Amino acid sequence: MEKSSIVYLDHNATTPLDPRVFEAMRTAYLHEFGNAASRQHAAGRRASELVEEAREELASLIGADAREIIWTSGATESDNLALKGVSRAPAYRGKRHLVSVVTEHKAVLDPLDSLERDGFEVTRLPVNGEGLVDLERLAGALRDDTLLVSVMHANNEIGVLQPIEKIGPLCKERGVLFHTDATQSLGKEPIDVEACGIDLLSCSAHKLHGPKGVGALYIRRRGPRVRCEPLLDGGGHERGMRSGTLNVPGIVGLAAAVALCREGGAAEQERVRELRDRLEEGLLEQVPDVSRNGHRTQRLSGTANLSFAGTDAESLMRRMPGLAVSTSSACTSATLQPSYVLSALGASRERIDGSLRFSLGRFTTSADIERAGEMMTAAVAAESVEGPISACG
Repeated sequence: MEKSSIVYLDHNATTPLDPRVFEAMRTAYLHEFGNAASRQHAAGRRASELVEEAREELASLIGADAREIIWTSGATESDNLALKGVSRAPAYRGKRHLVSVVTEHKAVLDPLDSLERDGFEVTRLPVNGEGLVDLERLAGALRDDTLLVSVMHANNEIGVLQPIEKIGPLCKERGVLFHTDATQSLGKEPIDVEACGIDLLSCSAHKLHGPKGVGALYIRRRGPRVRCEPLLDGGGHERGMRSGTLNVPGIVGLAAAVALCREGGAAEQERVRELRDRLEEGLLEQVPDVSRNGHRTQRLSGTANLSFAGTDAESLMRRMPGLAVSTSSACTSATLQPSYVLSALGASRERIDGSLRFSLGRFTTSADIERAGEMMTAAVAAESVEGPISACG
C-alpha cells in the first residue's frame, strides 16, 4: 500500500481500506452486480451466493451459525436494532429494565436514552479508574425484570477490554440477554459467542480495514432464541430482520477484511502491540509529565490514550498537521466538551483537555512511530514555550 505523507494513527476512528479488500469489492461491483434477492436468474443467484459465503466467513470468526448473521449499514444501526428491537419484542413484554455502562459508545447510550423516554428503566454502571466495570456491581444491578445487559468489548477511546467472557455467563445464570458492541475488537481480539454467552453482537467493517457503510448484527438462534423486532419495514429481507436491497460489494468487502484478520491473527496484533509500546515508552521517557489513561495491559493492542500535562490537545494537533490522532474532547458549538469516558475514569478537566488517542493498524510502520514521537516531542516543547493555539478558533 502506498504510504501517505501523513502518519495515520487514528485507526479507532476508521481504518484505511486494504487494497486486497478493494480488489474483492471491485470484482463484485463490476461483475457481480445482481440483486441478491433476485434469485430467479443467474446474476441474482450469484450475488446471493456471495452474500451467504460472506455470512459464513463472519460467523466462523465468532463461532456462530451463519443464519445468526444479519447484514446492516454499520455498528450504529446494529446497536439500535439490538437494543430497540429486543426491547420492543412482544416475547419480552413485562421486562422493562436494561443495564449498561457509562463509557459505552454513543451508538448504545443514545438508543438507551430513547428507550428510557419510551418508559424503560436503564441502569448505567460506573467504571473504576482504569475503565473497567465491577462485576459484582453488575450482578447486583440485575433484577427479575431485567431484559438485557449491553457492555462493549473494547472502548473506542481508551481501548480497555471489558471481561465479556465473564459478563455473558453471569447474565445467562440470571436469564438476562447479553449484547456487546464488538466494533473495535472484531478481528483483533478472539471472540466466541458461545464461550462468552453473547446473545447479540454488533460490528462494522471499516474498523478492520474494510469498507464504510456495512456492518452486521449477530442474533442468537438457540439457547435461548433471541426475539428481535425489525426497525425497518418493507421487503422482508434478511429473514424479515432488516429490509432493503443488500450492499453486496460492501458485504464482500467485510468478508474479505475478516479473512485477512484471520490470516494475520495473533502475530499481527503482537506486531502492532510492540509498535504501540515503543511509542508509549518513548513519549513517557522523552516528554515530561505524561500519563496513561485506562488499563495498562487489558486493552486493544493498537490503542494508547495519553495525557500531556499543561497542554491543550487541540492545540497540539494544530502544531502537527503531519500526524493524524484524536483528542478526547469534541469542539462543538464553540464550546469544548470534555470526554465523558475520561470523566468516568475520574480524570480532571485539565487532564482530559491534554489527552490524545493514538491508534495503530495494519499499515503502521516503525518509521511512522519514530516520526510520530518526533512530532509529539516538538509539539509539546513548543506548547510549553508559546502556550496553546486556540482550539476552536
